[in-house]
Amino acid sequence: MISAELKEQYYQALVAKDSEYEGLFYVGVKTTGVFCRPTCPARKPKYENCEFYETAQQALLASFRPCQRCRPLSHPNQVSDVVRILVEAVENNPEKRWKGQDFKDLSIDESTARRQFKKRFGMTFVEYARARRMGLALKNIRSGRTIIDAQLSTGYESSSGFRDAFSRIMGAAPTHVDDGRVLKASWIDTRLGPMMAVADDTALYLLEFVDRRGLEREVERLRKRTKSAIVPGVTEPIRSIERELAAYFDGTLTAFNTPLFCLGTPFQKSVWEQLRAIPPGETRSYQDIAIALGKPSACRAVAQANGANQLAIVIPCHRVINASGDLGGYGGGLTRKNWLLTHEKNAYEHIR
Repeated sequence: MISAELKEQYYQALVAKDSEYEGLFYVGVKTTGVFCRPTCPARKPKYENCEFYETAQQALLASFRPCQRCRPLSHPNQVSDVVRILVEAVENNPEKRWKGQDFKDLSIDESTARRQFKKRFGMTFVEYARARRMGLALKNIRSGRTIIDAQLSTGYESSSGFRDAFSRIMGAAPTHVDDGRVLKASWIDTRLGPMMAVADDTALYLLEFVDRRGLEREVERLRKRTKSAIVPGVTEPIRSIERELAAYFDGTLTAFNTPLFCLGTPFQKSVWEQLRAIPPGETRSYQDIAIALGKPSACRAVAQANGANQLAIVIPCHRVINASGDLGGYGGGLTRKNWLLTHEKNAYEHIR
């Protein structure tokens, strides 16, 4: 999370086109929908229209597209023809899911693309394409605009084209609100980055960081298992979890009361109940959880259930670490996991 003081510093560097800040931040301009390097020659936006990001991937996930003037994905040196061709291909069809044949059609080796993107931008080409695609889909969720407004803002001339693109991400057509069950999806900004919340009128079904690997598959599984349409919107459980997350990150809340709907097997649900029983500021190992369940040999199954949790932070899978004391894995990334554990320890000690 970039502090207010650092944002002011970054804005002054942007206005001054200070080259010393190249690579330290990117700026997303709300009025144009593009993100730029600090030295972009374009007219400088007002401070209130700027959002600052530490990486290009964060800007992409926030739905901003690369500026055509300063070309933020080309810094510090001109990119190779492979990278240029692929970036242009994504911009021409940002909703596309790339397959092996698509690389062959462009006469590009898939492993070369992966390697060059990773070296240049710190993410593979597939991660770049996914971030751009997810950013566009979540833009509609975040803005809460009407379907026709979302259609026009993303440049679709036909409503059918927009519905198809939306469905590839969210798994349900945006107008599918009357036939069967409907879940609402909303964007929540947090100190550790944006999160997606999915809920109906009574309970929260999913809460994940939007840059979590495999989020699209999680949304798809949720849609299929609940036989629901998932559309942009806000429900009372979403409002509730947004309020509680704000209090949690402020350090004034240690227990969540938003009603949850947990989709899982009886064993998975038993693991998740154990997770919720771990006091904030403390951790448990997979072995500890297995023993608490009366199944000391079920460590692997416990780990799998831990990873299947779709309600980040609320069901605190981040409080489970390896028996050695190492952090282990976390879908939101180990940096976030370490921050959450430290935050909870400090907040719990303060409240106590």
